[in-house]
Amino acid sequence: MKRLLVVLVTVAIILTAGWLMLRRPDISYNTLESVYSKSNSRYLKSGSQIELHFTDTGPRDAPILVLVHGYSASLNTWDAWVRNLRKDYRVIRLDLPGHGLSRCVDNDEIGIEQFIASIDRVTHSLDVDQFTLVGSSMGGHTAWAYALAHPDRLDGLVLVDAAGWLSAPGEDDKDPVIFKLLRNGFARNVMKDLDMSALIRSGLENSFADPELVTDEMVERYSAMSRAPCHREALLKIMSGTTLRVPASKERLSAIAVPTLILHGDTDNLIPVAHAEKFADAIPGSKLIIYPETGHIPQEEQPVASVEDFRAFLA
Repeated sequence: MKRLLVVLVTVAIILTAGWLMLRRPDISYNTLESVYSKSNSRYLKSGSQIELHFTDTGPRDAPILVLVHGYSASLNTWDAWVRNLRKDYRVIRLDLPGHGLSRCVDNDEIGIEQFIASIDRVTHSLDVDQFTLVGSSMGGHTAWAYALAHPDRLDGLVLVDAAGWLSAPGEDDKDPVIFKLLRNGFARNVMKDLDMSALIRSGLENSFADPELVTDEMVERYSAMSRAPCHREALLKIMSGTTLRVPASKERLSAIAVPTLILHGDTDNLIPVAHAEKFADAIPGSKLIIYPETGHIPQEEQPVASVEDFRAFLA
Protein backbone atom coordinates (compact mmCIF):
# COMPACT_ATOMS: atom_id res chain seq x y z
CA MET A 1 0.00 0.00 0.00
CA LYS A 2 2.83 2.36 0.88
CA ARG A 3 4.51 1.63 -2.45
CA LEU A 4 1.29 2.30 -4.34
CA LEU A 5 0.90 5.59 -2.50
CA VAL A 6 4.43 6.59 -3.48
CA VAL A 7 3.67 5.78 -7.12
CA LEU A 8 0.43 7.77 -7.08
CA VAL A 9 2.11 10.76 -5.47
CA THR A 10 4.94 10.58 -8.01
CA VAL A 11 2.49 10.47 -10.91
CA ALA A 12 0.58 13.40 -9.44
CA ILE A 13 3.78 15.41 -9.12
CA ILE A 14 4.75 14.63 -12.72
CA LEU A 15 1.31 15.60 -14.04
CA THR A 16 1.27 18.79 -12.00
CA ALA A 17 4.77 19.71 -13.15
CA GLY A 18 3.76 19.05 -16.77
CA TRP A 19 0.65 21.20 -16.37
CA LEU A 20 2.71 24.03 -14.85
CA MET A 21 5.28 23.79 -17.65
CA LEU A 22 2.57 24.03 -20.31
CA ARG A 23 0.58 26.72 -18.55
CA ARG A 24 0.62 30.04 -20.38
CA PRO A 25 -0.51 33.42 -19.01
CA ASP A 26 -2.75 35.89 -20.81
CA ILE A 27 -1.19 38.29 -23.30
CA SER A 28 -2.22 41.91 -22.80
CA TYR A 29 -4.28 43.67 -25.44
CA ASN A 30 -1.59 46.34 -25.71
CA THR A 31 0.98 43.71 -26.62
CA LEU A 32 -1.34 42.02 -29.12
CA GLU A 33 -2.27 45.34 -30.72
CA SER A 34 1.39 46.25 -31.15
CA VAL A 35 1.83 43.11 -33.25
CA TYR A 36 -1.49 42.49 -34.98
CA SER A 37 -3.32 45.79 -35.39
CA LYS A 38 -3.80 47.03 -38.96
CA SER A 39 -2.80 50.44 -40.24
CA ASN A 40 -6.53 51.22 -40.45
CA SER A 41 -7.62 49.47 -37.24
CA ARG A 42 -10.46 51.15 -35.40
CA TYR A 43 -11.99 50.44 -32.02
CA LEU A 44 -15.58 50.83 -30.88
CA LYS A 45 -15.97 51.79 -27.24
CA SER A 46 -18.66 51.33 -24.64
CA GLY A 47 -18.13 54.31 -22.38
CA SER A 48 -14.38 54.50 -21.88
CA GLN A 49 -13.82 50.79 -22.51
CA ILE A 50 -12.82 49.34 -25.89
CA GLU A 51 -15.11 46.52 -27.02
CA LEU A 52 -14.89 45.84 -30.75
CA HIS A 53 -12.01 45.97 -33.24
CA PHE A 54 -12.80 46.56 -36.91
CA THR A 55 -11.41 47.98 -40.12
CA ASP A 56 -13.15 50.14 -42.72
CA THR A 57 -11.44 50.59 -46.07
CA GLY A 58 -12.32 51.59 -49.61
CA PRO A 59 -14.28 54.45 -51.23
CA ARG A 60 -16.93 55.96 -48.96
CA ASP A 61 -19.49 56.07 -51.78
CA ALA A 62 -18.91 52.50 -53.01
CA PRO A 63 -21.21 49.51 -52.34
CA ILE A 64 -20.64 48.27 -48.79
CA LEU A 65 -19.49 44.81 -47.77
CA VAL A 66 -19.33 43.48 -44.20
CA LEU A 67 -17.11 40.42 -43.63
CA VAL A 68 -17.43 38.17 -40.56
CA HIS A 69 -14.87 35.49 -39.59
CA GLY A 70 -15.38 32.07 -38.01
CA TYR A 71 -14.69 30.39 -34.67
CA SER A 72 -11.29 31.21 -33.11
CA ALA A 73 -10.31 33.20 -36.24
CA SER A 74 -10.12 36.97 -36.74
CA LEU A 75 -10.64 39.58 -39.42
CA ASN A 76 -7.22 38.55 -40.80
CA THR A 77 -8.90 35.64 -42.59
CA TRP A 78 -10.18 38.16 -45.17
CA ASP A 79 -6.82 39.78 -45.99
CA ALA A 80 -6.64 38.45 -49.56
CA TRP A 81 -10.25 39.40 -50.31
CA VAL A 82 -9.76 42.91 -48.93
CA ARG A 83 -6.69 43.49 -51.09
CA ASN A 84 -8.76 42.56 -54.14
CA LEU A 85 -11.97 44.41 -53.24
CA ARG A 86 -10.90 47.65 -51.56
CA LYS A 87 -10.54 49.70 -54.75
CA ASP A 88 -14.11 49.06 -55.85
CA TYR A 89 -15.98 48.47 -52.59
CA ARG A 90 -16.15 49.83 -49.09
CA VAL A 91 -15.09 46.82 -47.02
CA ILE A 92 -15.85 46.60 -43.30
CA ARG A 93 -14.62 43.63 -41.28
CA LEU A 94 -14.76 43.09 -37.55
CA ASP A 95 -13.40 40.83 -34.86
CA LEU A 96 -16.31 39.22 -33.04
CA PRO A 97 -16.39 39.46 -29.23
CA GLY A 98 -13.81 37.15 -27.66
CA HIS A 99 -11.85 36.95 -30.92
CA GLY A 100 -8.94 38.77 -32.52
CA LEU A 101 -8.39 42.17 -30.91
CA SER A 102 -11.99 42.60 -29.73
CA ARG A 103 -12.71 42.36 -26.04
CA CYS A 104 -15.28 40.09 -24.42
CA VAL A 105 -18.73 41.59 -23.93
CA ASP A 106 -20.46 38.98 -21.75
CA ASN A 107 -19.10 35.45 -21.98
CA ASP A 108 -22.17 34.02 -20.28
CA GLU A 109 -24.20 35.25 -23.25
CA ILE A 110 -21.63 34.87 -26.03
CA GLY A 111 -23.15 33.47 -29.19
CA ILE A 112 -25.08 34.30 -32.34
CA GLU A 113 -27.34 36.94 -30.80
CA GLN A 114 -24.32 38.78 -29.38
CA PHE A 115 -22.55 38.56 -32.74
CA ILE A 116 -25.59 39.97 -34.55
CA ALA A 117 -25.65 42.85 -32.07
CA SER A 118 -21.92 43.44 -32.72
CA ILE A 119 -22.52 43.78 -36.48
CA ASP A 120 -25.31 46.24 -35.72
CA ARG A 121 -23.11 48.27 -33.37
CA VAL A 122 -20.26 48.57 -35.86
CA THR A 123 -22.44 49.39 -38.87
CA HIS A 124 -24.60 51.88 -36.96
CA SER A 125 -21.45 53.60 -35.64
CA LEU A 126 -20.44 54.13 -39.27
CA ASP A 127 -23.94 55.27 -40.34
CA VAL A 128 -24.17 52.27 -42.64
CA ASP A 129 -27.73 51.19 -43.38
CA GLN A 130 -27.46 48.77 -46.33
CA PHE A 131 -24.73 46.25 -47.08
CA THR A 132 -23.87 42.80 -48.38
CA LEU A 133 -23.03 40.46 -45.50
CA VAL A 134 -20.44 37.70 -45.83
CA GLY A 135 -19.82 35.10 -43.13
CA SER A 136 -17.36 32.23 -42.84
CA SER A 137 -18.11 29.14 -40.72
CA MET A 138 -19.55 30.42 -37.41
CA GLY A 139 -19.61 33.82 -39.09
CA GLY A 140 -21.80 32.21 -41.74
CA HIS A 141 -24.20 31.06 -39.03
CA THR A 142 -24.20 34.64 -37.77
CA ALA A 143 -24.81 35.94 -41.31
CA TRP A 144 -27.86 33.84 -42.11
CA ALA A 145 -29.29 34.52 -38.64
CA TYR A 146 -28.70 38.24 -39.28
CA ALA A 147 -30.55 37.97 -42.60
CA LEU A 148 -33.56 36.58 -40.75
CA ALA A 149 -33.37 39.19 -37.99
CA HIS A 150 -32.77 42.23 -40.26
CA PRO A 151 -33.83 41.37 -43.82
CA ASP A 152 -34.35 45.04 -44.67
CA ARG A 153 -30.68 45.92 -44.10
CA LEU A 154 -29.09 43.47 -46.56
CA ASP A 155 -28.42 43.82 -50.27
CA GLY A 156 -26.94 40.33 -50.42
CA LEU A 157 -25.86 37.36 -48.31
CA VAL A 158 -22.78 35.14 -48.78
CA LEU A 159 -22.25 31.95 -46.78
CA VAL A 160 -18.71 30.53 -46.84
CA ASP A 161 -18.56 26.99 -45.43
CA ALA A 162 -21.27 28.20 -43.10
CA ALA A 163 -22.27 26.53 -39.85
CA GLY A 164 -25.75 26.11 -38.46
CA TRP A 165 -27.11 22.68 -39.30
CA LEU A 166 -27.16 20.06 -36.56
CA SER A 167 -24.65 17.29 -37.23
CA ALA A 168 -25.93 13.93 -38.39
CA PRO A 169 -24.53 10.80 -36.69
CA GLY A 170 -20.90 10.30 -37.69
CA GLU A 171 -20.43 13.76 -39.20
CA ASP A 172 -18.22 14.91 -36.32
CA ASP A 173 -15.80 11.98 -36.72
CA LYS A 174 -13.38 14.03 -38.84
CA ASP A 175 -13.26 16.98 -36.43
CA PRO A 176 -9.76 18.01 -35.29
CA VAL A 177 -8.57 16.54 -32.00
CA ILE A 178 -8.73 19.95 -30.37
CA PHE A 179 -12.46 20.26 -31.14
CA LYS A 180 -13.16 16.79 -29.74
CA LEU A 181 -11.25 17.59 -26.56
CA LEU A 182 -12.95 20.93 -26.08
CA ARG A 183 -16.40 19.34 -26.20
CA ASN A 184 -15.50 17.55 -22.96
CA GLY A 185 -16.14 19.71 -19.90
CA PHE A 186 -13.27 18.26 -17.85
CA ALA A 187 -10.82 18.65 -20.74
CA ARG A 188 -11.95 22.26 -21.25
CA ASN A 189 -11.21 23.11 -17.62
CA VAL A 190 -7.80 21.43 -17.72
CA MET A 191 -6.76 22.93 -21.06
CA LYS A 192 -8.02 26.48 -20.69
CA ASP A 193 -4.69 27.82 -19.38
CA LEU A 194 -2.34 25.57 -21.35
CA ASP A 195 -0.17 26.14 -24.40
CA MET A 196 -2.29 24.66 -27.15
CA SER A 197 -0.05 25.63 -30.08
CA ALA A 198 0.42 22.02 -31.20
CA LEU A 199 -3.34 21.38 -31.11
CA ILE A 200 -4.02 24.69 -32.87
CA ARG A 201 -1.60 23.70 -35.63
CA SER A 202 -3.34 20.33 -35.98
CA GLY A 203 -6.74 22.03 -36.13
CA LEU A 204 -5.58 24.49 -38.78
CA GLU A 205 -3.95 21.76 -40.88
CA ASN A 206 -7.24 19.88 -40.73
CA SER A 207 -9.01 23.01 -42.01
CA PHE A 208 -7.04 23.12 -45.26
CA ALA A 209 -7.00 20.55 -48.03
CA ASP A 210 -3.30 21.45 -48.35
CA PRO A 211 -1.83 21.52 -44.81
CA GLU A 212 1.35 23.11 -46.19
CA LEU A 213 -0.60 26.39 -46.27
CA VAL A 214 -0.49 26.49 -42.48
CA THR A 215 2.50 28.65 -41.53
CA ASP A 216 4.28 29.19 -38.22
CA GLU A 217 3.10 32.81 -38.31
CA MET A 218 -0.52 31.69 -38.69
CA VAL A 219 -0.27 29.26 -35.77
CA GLU A 220 1.39 31.93 -33.61
CA ARG A 221 -1.34 34.47 -34.47
CA TYR A 222 -4.17 32.09 -33.60
CA SER A 223 -2.41 31.01 -30.41
CA ALA A 224 -1.52 34.54 -29.29
CA MET A 225 -4.99 35.98 -29.94
CA SER A 226 -6.58 33.11 -28.02
CA ARG A 227 -4.51 34.22 -25.01
CA ALA A 228 -5.98 37.72 -24.89
CA PRO A 229 -7.65 38.36 -21.51
CA CYS A 230 -10.94 36.40 -21.34
CA HIS A 231 -10.64 34.98 -24.87
CA ARG A 232 -9.93 31.43 -23.78
CA GLU A 233 -13.01 31.52 -21.58
CA ALA A 234 -15.06 32.85 -24.49
CA LEU A 235 -13.83 30.21 -26.93
CA LEU A 236 -14.45 27.42 -24.44
CA LYS A 237 -17.94 28.73 -23.73
CA ILE A 238 -18.76 28.67 -27.44
CA MET A 239 -17.34 25.16 -27.79
CA SER A 240 -19.54 23.98 -24.93
CA GLY A 241 -22.42 24.28 -27.40
CA THR A 242 -24.72 26.09 -24.98
CA THR A 243 -24.62 29.54 -26.55
CA LEU A 244 -25.06 29.25 -30.34
CA ARG A 245 -28.74 28.24 -30.25
CA VAL A 246 -31.06 28.62 -33.27
CA PRO A 247 -30.05 25.72 -35.56
CA ALA A 248 -30.77 25.94 -39.26
CA SER A 249 -33.94 24.44 -40.67
CA LYS A 250 -35.50 24.50 -44.12
CA GLU A 251 -38.59 26.19 -42.73
CA ARG A 252 -36.56 28.93 -41.06
CA LEU A 253 -34.18 29.56 -43.98
CA SER A 254 -36.97 29.64 -46.55
CA ALA A 255 -37.81 33.12 -45.23
CA ILE A 256 -34.54 34.55 -46.58
CA ALA A 257 -35.43 36.59 -49.65
CA VAL A 258 -32.15 38.43 -50.22
CA PRO A 259 -29.87 37.26 -53.09
CA THR A 260 -27.63 34.55 -51.62
CA LEU A 261 -24.34 32.98 -52.68
CA ILE A 262 -23.07 29.80 -51.01
CA LEU A 263 -19.37 28.86 -51.27
CA HIS A 264 -17.94 25.60 -49.92
CA GLY A 265 -14.80 23.49 -50.11
CA ASP A 266 -15.36 19.91 -51.18
CA THR A 267 -12.88 18.53 -48.63
CA ASP A 268 -14.09 20.53 -45.64
CA ASN A 269 -13.44 18.29 -42.63
CA LEU A 270 -15.41 20.50 -40.26
CA ILE A 271 -18.66 21.19 -42.13
CA PRO A 272 -19.65 18.63 -44.77
CA VAL A 273 -20.55 19.67 -48.31
CA ALA A 274 -23.99 18.21 -47.59
CA HIS A 275 -24.64 21.17 -45.29
CA ALA A 276 -23.93 23.63 -48.13
CA GLU A 277 -26.33 21.68 -50.30
CA LYS A 278 -28.95 21.93 -47.56
CA PHE A 279 -28.48 25.71 -47.43
CA ALA A 280 -28.88 25.88 -51.21
CA ASP A 281 -32.02 23.79 -51.07
CA ALA A 282 -33.52 25.82 -48.24
CA ILE A 283 -32.77 29.41 -49.35
CA PRO A 284 -34.90 30.37 -52.38
CA GLY A 285 -32.94 31.37 -55.48
CA SER A 286 -29.53 30.85 -53.88
CA LYS A 287 -26.47 29.86 -55.89
CA LEU A 288 -24.03 27.16 -54.73
CA ILE A 289 -20.37 26.92 -55.79
CA ILE A 290 -18.22 24.03 -54.56
CA TYR A 291 -14.42 24.28 -54.85
CA PRO A 292 -12.49 21.07 -55.58
CA GLU A 293 -9.54 20.14 -53.36
CA THR A 294 -10.45 22.91 -50.93
CA GLY A 295 -11.02 22.73 -47.19
CA HIS A 296 -12.91 24.83 -44.67
CA ILE A 297 -11.48 28.26 -45.53
CA PRO A 298 -11.84 28.97 -49.29
CA GLN A 299 -11.13 32.68 -48.81
CA GLU A 300 -7.60 31.69 -47.78
CA GLU A 301 -7.07 28.45 -49.70
CA GLN A 302 -8.68 29.61 -52.97
CA PRO A 303 -8.54 33.41 -52.59
CA VAL A 304 -8.50 34.23 -56.31
CA ALA A 305 -11.29 31.89 -57.41
CA SER A 306 -13.51 32.64 -54.42
CA VAL A 307 -13.21 36.43 -54.62
CA GLU A 308 -13.85 36.38 -58.38
CA ASP A 309 -17.00 34.35 -57.79
CA PHE A 310 -17.98 36.87 -55.15
CA ARG A 311 -17.40 39.75 -57.58
CA ALA A 312 -19.55 38.02 -60.19
CA PHE A 313 -22.31 37.68 -57.60
CA LEU A 314 -22.09 41.40 -56.80
CA ALA A 315 -22.13 42.50 -60.44
